[in-house]
Amino acid sequence: MAVSFTDFLVFLGIFLFTLHGKVSSQAVQAENVTVMEGGQAEINCKLQSYDGSIVVIQNPHRQTLFFNGTRALKDERFQMVQFTPRLVKIALSNVRVEDEGGYFCQLYTDATLHQVATLTVLVPPAEPEVEVKEQVVEAGVMELTCIAPRSKPPATLRWYRDRREIPGVTSQQDNDKTVSVSNTIRLAVSRRDDRALVTCEATHPALRGQRKITQHALNVHYAPTVKIQHPPGVMREGDSLSLDCIISANPLPSTVLWSRLNDSLPERTETQGTLLTIPRLSALDNGTYVCEGHNQYGRAADEYTLVVYDIPPVIESKDPGASVEAQRYVPYSIIGGVLAMLVFGVICVLIVTIWCSVRQKGSYLTHEASGLDEHGEVQEAFLNGSETREGKKEYLL
Repeated sequence: MAVSFTDFLVFLGIFLFTLHGKVSSQAVQAENVTVMEGGQAEINCKLQSYDGSIVVIQNPHRQTLFFNGTRALKDERFQMVQFTPRLVKIALSNVRVEDEGGYFCQLYTDATLHQVATLTVLVPPAEPEVEVKEQVVEAGVMELTCIAPRSKPPATLRWYRDRREIPGVTSQQDNDKTVSVSNTIRLAVSRRDDRALVTCEATHPALRGQRKITQHALNVHYAPTVKIQHPPGVMREGDSLSLDCIISANPLPSTVLWSRLNDSLPERTETQGTLLTIPRLSALDNGTYVCEGHNQYGRAADEYTLVVYDIPPVIESKDPGASVEAQRYVPYSIIGGVLAMLVFGVICVLIVTIWCSVRQKGSYLTHEASGLDEHGEVQEAFLNGSETREGKKEYLL
């Protein structure tokens, strides 16, 4: 394609102007700056071969901030820090996201020379917010969302439980120059998960290795379970009984109901919260005591059977330990009585045995005497036993 001489001159002029701008721009140098929101930024313009020409600094909206060291824009956050033939330095305090952009350092000589210092504003996230989609009952699925509503660049969100990461779904939404980030997880929960802690962590370049953390306690609703806590051992007359109704539920029952099966509670009964107390027990207090609790998810109860035992009589004595000693010797008196009965029985057996033996011997002598009478020797058998039977010394009385 043929190029006309006019087009060639235009092209040459543009090239020389661009080359002149590149060479001349070396007379002004600017440095890019990165600062956190709310911090302070310093913008430096370095000058080469400054000859006293006009120096102008403009903001990203091309509004003049300073004209040769003189304030031109009524924004007290901008301050002139240094103005010398080598360096022009301004400071911007309480930096906002809206302040981000290119700041022009312009030197007006025979040609306008400028460079741009880019200001980047970082917005670290605040502590994350945790939102629950809806209330969950045991055996359901809980949906939790962690939100960092404002950050720049976008924050990174992660969920943890017991130091183990829980995978989630991340989404972003632009808010002008900042970004809202969210991370959503879904958990299958039971009553054991109630009050368990999960943690949402946010990381960001502006935090310099630190983390913003929010802990959330899971809130799982479930029906109640009831257990009566009672004192160990047996209860005796005069003792005091204290029962505690331990209820596990979410939400907790507003009231705890105490009752006695097939009977009313004793008049001395005192109830306070989950506690039931009966002072000075007697046999009339025997029975089955029931504690019951309920919420909108169900009802549960537990029972305790009370048996009050009699107290054995105690011998009164001035000696404080006499009652204890009397109780100790009660078993020994019982044993003594049993032994006396055994001895009496043995004596009776001996008497009967002796009596029976005597009767048998008397019957034997009578028989012998009858035999002698038949031979005409009865009298001699009784009076002269030694002549008829030598050695015979037994007599019938």
